[in-house]
Amino acid sequence: MLRAVYRLHGEPRDVLELIDEEPGAPGSGEAIVAVEATPVHIADLKCIRGERSFRYSLPATPGYEGIGRIVALGTDGGDWRIGDRVFLWFATGIWQEQVRVRAETLSPAPAGDAVQLCMLPINPVTSHLILEDHAHLSQGDWLVQNAANSACGLYLIELARRRGFRTVNIVRRDSLVPLVEQAGGDVVLVDGDDLAARVKRVTGKASIHLGVDAVAGTATTRIGECLADGGTVLNYGMLSELPCQLPADMVFLRDIRLQGFYTRRQLARRSRAEKDAIYDYLGGLIGSGVLATRIAGTFPLARVKDACALAAQTGDARPGKVVLVPGS
Repeated sequence: MLRAVYRLHGEPRDVLELIDEEPGAPGSGEAIVAVEATPVHIADLKCIRGERSFRYSLPATPGYEGIGRIVALGTDGGDWRIGDRVFLWFATGIWQEQVRVRAETLSPAPAGDAVQLCMLPINPVTSHLILEDHAHLSQGDWLVQNAANSACGLYLIELARRRGFRTVNIVRRDSLVPLVEQAGGDVVLVDGDDLAARVKRVTGKASIHLGVDAVAGTATTRIGECLADGGTVLNYGMLSELPCQLPADMVFLRDIRLQGFYTRRQLARRSRAEKDAIYDYLGGLIGSGVLATRIAGTFPLARVKDACALAAQTGDARPGKVVLVPGS
C-alpha cells in the first residue's frame, strides 16, 4: 500500500517520497480505512515545508482530512462495521491508500461524490460554525467577508443565504466577481482603500456587525472600517502571510474587536453527537449538490508531487481545489 512520507522539511518536489508498506492488522480500538479521496491543502504544503506553527515530528505523512471505507476492525471497534463509509479526523496522515486510525475518531459519511465530500470536515464546517457561533444576526442583516471566492467564502454565501442573512463579498480582482455573483453573493466588490465607503453606498448605510477575515494584514483594517461601532472582525486565515492589523483608534474609539476562529477548537467544544449532527447536515447539502466547490484537478497518489505543484499555484493558475484519489 502506497504512503506519502517526508523525512526532511522542504519543497514537496524535493522531500516527498512514496513508500510501499502494508498497514498490518488493526489493534484494539483501531480501524483500517481505505482512503477514497483527500484534498491537498495549503496547510499540508506548509507542514511539508516546516513553516512556523505547521511542524510535526518527522518522518510524517501529510493529510488533514478525507473520506474512505473501513476495511478492517480490531476488537473494541465500537458500532462500526466493515464497509462503513467514514470521515477521517484532522491531521491523521491521510495521504496513503490505507490508514490506521482510532475507531473512535471516525464519523459516519453519506453516499455521494467522494471528491466533494472529502473536504467536508474543514471548509464547510468552518463556514457553518462561523455562522453558528458568531453570526448573532437577524434575517435580513448583513455580514461582510473577504476572500469570498475561496471555498470557505463560497460555502459561507450559501449557508448564510439559508439563514436569511445577506453578504457583502470582497475579492481581490475583477475576474473573480462573476464567480461570486453566480454563487449567490448579494454584493460583490473588489478590495481597495475606499472599500468602506463603497460598502456603505451599496448597503444603504446598513449597520454591519460581523466581518469575516481570511486575509489578515491591512485587509483586516479594511474589514473593520466596514463595521458599525461595537462590531467584530473574525479572523480565520492569513492569506497575506502578515499579522492582522487593527488600528488603535478603531479599537478604543469605535470598540471594533478582533477575534480569532479555529475550526478544531470550535468542534472540541461540542459533543460527539453534536459534531456528527453537523457532518450529517452538511453531508446532505453536499451529497445533493447544494454545496459544492470547484475542482482544479484530481490525482492518483503516484502523482502526489504534481498535485502539490498545482495546489501551490495561486489565482487563475489554480481554479479550485486539488484532490488526491489514492485508490485510483
